[in-house]
Amino acid sequence: MARIEDYAIIGDLNTAALVGRNGSIDWMCLPRFDSPACFAALLHTPEAGRWLLAPAGTPDGGNSTRRAYREDTLILETVWEVDGGSVKVIDFMPVRDDAVDLVRIVEGLSGEVDMHMELVLRFDYGSVVPWVRRSKHGISAVAGPDSAYLTTHAPLMGRENRTYSDFTVRAGDRVPFVLRWAPSHEREPRRIDPLRALDATESYWLEWIGRSQIAGRYKEPVERSLITLKALTYAPTGGIVAAATTSLPEQIGGPRNWDYRYCWLRDATLTLQSLLAAGYTEEASAWRDWLLRAIAGDPSQLQIVYGLDGARRLPEADIPWLSGYGGSAPVRTGNAAAPQLQLDVWGEVLDGLSLTRAAFKDTVDNSWDIQVALMEYLEGAWNQPDNGLWEMRGPRRDFTHSKVMAWVAADRMVKAVRTSGLPGPHDRWAALRSEIHNDVMTKGFDEDLNSFVQSYGSKELDASLLLVPRVGFLPHRHPRVAGTVDAVRKGLTEDGLVLRYRTQSGHDGLPGDEGVFLACSFWLVDALLGIGRTDEATELFERLLSLRNDVGLLSEEWDPRTKRQLGNTPQAFSHFPLIHSALQLHHGEARKSDTPFGGAGSSSGSTLRNDPRLQ
Repeated sequence: MARIEDYAIIGDLNTAALVGRNGSIDWMCLPRFDSPACFAALLHTPEAGRWLLAPAGTPDGGNSTRRAYREDTLILETVWEVDGGSVKVIDFMPVRDDAVDLVRIVEGLSGEVDMHMELVLRFDYGSVVPWVRRSKHGISAVAGPDSAYLTTHAPLMGRENRTYSDFTVRAGDRVPFVLRWAPSHEREPRRIDPLRALDATESYWLEWIGRSQIAGRYKEPVERSLITLKALTYAPTGGIVAAATTSLPEQIGGPRNWDYRYCWLRDATLTLQSLLAAGYTEEASAWRDWLLRAIAGDPSQLQIVYGLDGARRLPEADIPWLSGYGGSAPVRTGNAAAPQLQLDVWGEVLDGLSLTRAAFKDTVDNSWDIQVALMEYLEGAWNQPDNGLWEMRGPRRDFTHSKVMAWVAADRMVKAVRTSGLPGPHDRWAALRSEIHNDVMTKGFDEDLNSFVQSYGSKELDASLLLVPRVGFLPHRHPRVAGTVDAVRKGLTEDGLVLRYRTQSGHDGLPGDEGVFLACSFWLVDALLGIGRTDEATELFERLLSLRNDVGLLSEEWDPRTKRQLGNTPQAFSHFPLIHSALQLHHGEARKSDTPFGGAGSSSGSTLRNDPRLQ
């Protein structure tokens, strides 16, 4: 199977497709990110659905000579240089209007190249073979609720429940293919002009990235991360999915395979801080609005993860007919962690809303009643054991990070009353803040390790402890912060990169192992910068940049032994901290999570453009 880093993403702000170096689209869900896949070869074999378009005579297309996104867009251009000539395939999805369109344009560059196309449509995660009929402009395929239409002037042939096309391109030729999807009970969607759609899609992305206020040394990786995060945005609601895929493994052949096509509250503050820093206030506002809709209701029912539209029921199920990526079974849909008790979520939400209050000083905070309700619930729940940030499926424990985030909740509410004039019992919350702080300092720190620990009474380390200074629980220069950083580097790294925790303890209730967690390594960058080790922070950050694939994408994890990406891809929880670390290194200081990068009270984004050191 192709490596995870062999895939690039294209999308229409409703769903996405993964395109391999070999010209095969091996993953796409229609019509939404969380819909059943019609191409699922990523998690099985080509029989589960794929769309191959590449020079003929190379097994499964063969790896291309080179590929890149067209400028700062989500338009992928893949080039093959073969005997007789060279050819380019342009892959993109026009930003969604009333239909789903996936466009592939074959362009002859030199000489003469024979091309081969194989379309294997398999609805419902590879389990349903559609009924295919020829039409005036190509073919139509229908099964149950799904219908798809392939339009092209290239010759088509059907064989063994697959559609093929073999044709030749010469320099200057352009042969387009357009695959459209619609509910089967609706009429065939209108056909688009693929070349005009290409121009419109390019203009959309260039205009969007043109609003970025990022420049300087790390402009390219930051803006590619921003484009990737925009690609993971579900435009109708403003929600941002954690990744475009499900069940890409944290260990090849292992069972740690999860569905990440949903929206996690743990990402709230990092999401807002990154978008605001880059000047994307519209996207930040849309995410904040999604957040407020999702959490509305009984504060005791707050979840860690929600659907694209804020849906709460995400029942987890296995898909037994898919063998899994590299035999990593089971393949899962849904997420059973959704109803877990994770006390850090209350702190994440209130921290994120505190950040937007600082960034949009002229905007009335009409969510204050919800924030008060969340805080009042947390007052009676903060000292309960929970499942922790990492969604442990073992027994609940008193996780130190969860208690720290409860402190964050109380701290942000006290500051809101005292600095923004909002109503609330600030003295009571201040007393609670002190109580939680004393509790963590007494029970969450191990004198022998000279470090905070994963849970009260344990000797185990956890990467989330690197966030203690970021959220303001202690200043970066506090000796317990430096001790924790040193302990994590000594006891929780592989090849210099950070694990979430040591899985060998068995406390997470799961068998198997996992790779190093890329977000945690970016947290170490921030922590090193905060304690004054700027050169070490810069060195680690630039090493992390080198782990991106050839088109700038990161998955969730990295295997330092096999030197390959692991986990779902592309991963928002890797790209957001990349942006955050880059901006902090630029500013030369570690920022607290409730402080906008543009300066307190600023929504103007980063000031990178005005710094001559990085031009």
